[in-house]
Amino acid sequence: MQHFDASQTRAQLSFETLIPALRQAFAEGGTVPLRHNHAIECQGAHGISLIMPAWSEQGYYGLKTVNIFPGNGQRNLPGLHSTYILYDATTGVPLALIDGDEITSRRTAAAAALGADFLARPDARRLLLLGAGRVGSLVPRAMRAVRKIEHVDIWNPNPERAQALIEQLQAEGLSARRVENLEQAVHQADIISCATLSEAPLIQGKWLQPGVHLDLIGSFTPKMKESDPDCFIGNKVFVDTDEAPTKSGDLLDAIATGRFHQSDICANLETLCRQQHPGRTQASDITVFKAVGSALEDLTAATLVYQSGR
Repeated sequence: MQHFDASQTRAQLSFETLIPALRQAFAEGGTVPLRHNHAIECQGAHGISLIMPAWSEQGYYGLKTVNIFPGNGQRNLPGLHSTYILYDATTGVPLALIDGDEITSRRTAAAAALGADFLARPDARRLLLLGAGRVGSLVPRAMRAVRKIEHVDIWNPNPERAQALIEQLQAEGLSARRVENLEQAVHQADIISCATLSEAPLIQGKWLQPGVHLDLIGSFTPKMKESDPDCFIGNKVFVDTDEAPTKSGDLLDAIATGRFHQSDICANLETLCRQQHPGRTQASDITVFKAVGSALEDLTAATLVYQSGR
């Protein structure tokens, strides 16, 4: 059984490699059972544990365990920790233990960029990023793999973390700055990407301008939400998988208004990658991509890492 630590995992998951691999994986499909979701409470701390299996005809079966503890920020710890075990799908033999944090963060950012490749305007240059944590910090790099991003506005409750990301992006040749006025930043953005663990809406639908693409990748439980219902009502809405409307607090709140229905969702990534839906069709469209994550993405990333070490 091979072991891939964080640096070894990261080295094999460049966005130029991972995004096309995800596109192919969604086009080909796989078996992805519903995730297990468990609430954890211990010594006054609260968290969520997700167990996410998937397997494919390539002969691989993977199992990821993800632990999310929103209070970790107060302890100066990441809010998410995960592990990944890859097996031979024909024998059950364990093949590799892979750093799950790198897989989760990189595939999440890559899936956001894959959605944006179908849904953001081709001339999108300005990105507004909400959240400068492990996932959020990767989003500008992922988006640059599909669009010519020139400037990044960053909103983050922790100014030190935002500044650290700004300095990293500037060192990579990007213009970047911290913003406090979200409404104003939304008005100026071509792509808005939310990668937070928020339980209260951050983006209001009335702020969205024609032609913008709203990317919501942080929330993945009914209690979590990054946008208000008006972000969905009357706009072109897409999801990563059909599990999203049952898990996402953003979508559940929109459906609860009675003015948005599950049938209003235009397509998922599988449909987009199979070219069964064109994605954005007009420059003036307001497109929304709501992702809750898929074990197929994890399996794809883990397979890339494992095959690199064979």
